[in-house]
Amino acid sequence: MRALPDARDYRFHTLFSHEEIRGGAAIPARWLHEAGLQRLHDFAGSIDAIVGYWDFPVSTLLPLLRQPFGLPSPSFAAMLKCEHKYWSRLEQQQVVADHIPPFCAVDPFADNPRSRIPLDYPFWIKPVKAASSHLAFRVDNGRMLESALSRIRASLFRFAEPFNYLLHFAELPPAVAGIDGFHCIAEGVISRGRQCTLEGYVFQGEVVIYGAVDSIREGRHRSSFARYEYPSNIPHRVQQRMIALTARFMRHIGFDNGPFNIEYYWESGNDRLWLLEVNTRISKSHCPLFRAVDGLSHHQVMLDLGLGRQPRFPQRQGRWRHAAKFMWRVHEDAMVERVPTEQEIAAVCERFPGTDIQLHVEPGMRLSELRDQDSYSYEIAVIFTGAQNRRALLPKYRAIQQALVLKLQ
Repeated sequence: MRALPDARDYRFHTLFSHEEIRGGAAIPARWLHEAGLQRLHDFAGSIDAIVGYWDFPVSTLLPLLRQPFGLPSPSFAAMLKCEHKYWSRLEQQQVVADHIPPFCAVDPFADNPRSRIPLDYPFWIKPVKAASSHLAFRVDNGRMLESALSRIRASLFRFAEPFNYLLHFAELPPAVAGIDGFHCIAEGVISRGRQCTLEGYVFQGEVVIYGAVDSIREGRHRSSFARYEYPSNIPHRVQQRMIALTARFMRHIGFDNGPFNIEYYWESGNDRLWLLEVNTRISKSHCPLFRAVDGLSHHQVMLDLGLGRQPRFPQRQGRWRHAAKFMWRVHEDAMVERVPTEQEIAAVCERFPGTDIQLHVEPGMRLSELRDQDSYSYEIAVIFTGAQNRRALLPKYRAIQQALVLKLQ
């Protein structure tokens, strides 16, 4: 944010550190809410915007922190109609029913949960609130369902308890009131096509889309993100249909004065669009991609909206015509023996211009110690890089991987 062109006009203050928010085994939602309000009330200067670009609990907390200070924000209800996966599907069912899978709520602690799921195999099951595909499982039969439910029951509390605290501040409709954070949603499989994410915002009722990013998956069930590519290679006419569906849904739930991103699958064979989910924030993963291609991080969009201003965002003014975020994944647990030094990473970035490398591991740790991973892989690093054509991105990434000396055993 300090690299934005007019950052000299801002004064940034940290409300919470990463360690305070996600550093422990539990997510302290009550403390974050109460301490956040106290810190804001104790602040001696003017408070002109409160912003954040992380998923839960940050995105969910923002409306509750902004409201007492009269700051621009989507309403808490509109936020939940995106973030509570079951409530979101109920709202989507009212206006874009042809573009969502069959679904139902599931109590993973009930006796014989399968008898209460009216879906045929295969289907996906996941908590009504999580992040980064955490505890999301594809189930093809009863054995896989019981295995998934067992893992969900063991770990669901990490998101369920803090989410339930925040739900107390909402007026939930009867269909949602009994479906708290200790519940799951089961959905028919829609992940057969090409995945695309629209980055956009709503300002004073106007829905604006300023970028489309392709998501390429890998691994078992093709459920793990391999890379994000910008700009999207999906046909413009298909993107326009996604934009129209997005505007219909965001207006229906009354979402206003905030950024969002929304994920779709497009089945090219039958030209079918499926809505996957809506996130009520900018994607931090996409920020370097926009900076590389458009010349500016979309933190600018977040800040403008936080200040109650119409966002200003450039198009195609960056150094590269294409950019990608690669997620370096390992699909089996292992011990980390060696990682590249800071000097080695710097040398690789200099050798491959437009590259940024972020390691998630260190020597002596097991991959299973990484927090909030998806259900089928471990993300050990991310690599951002740019190129002048799409075909050059993947070979450049492979060369960067080979140049980094990282050993697992």
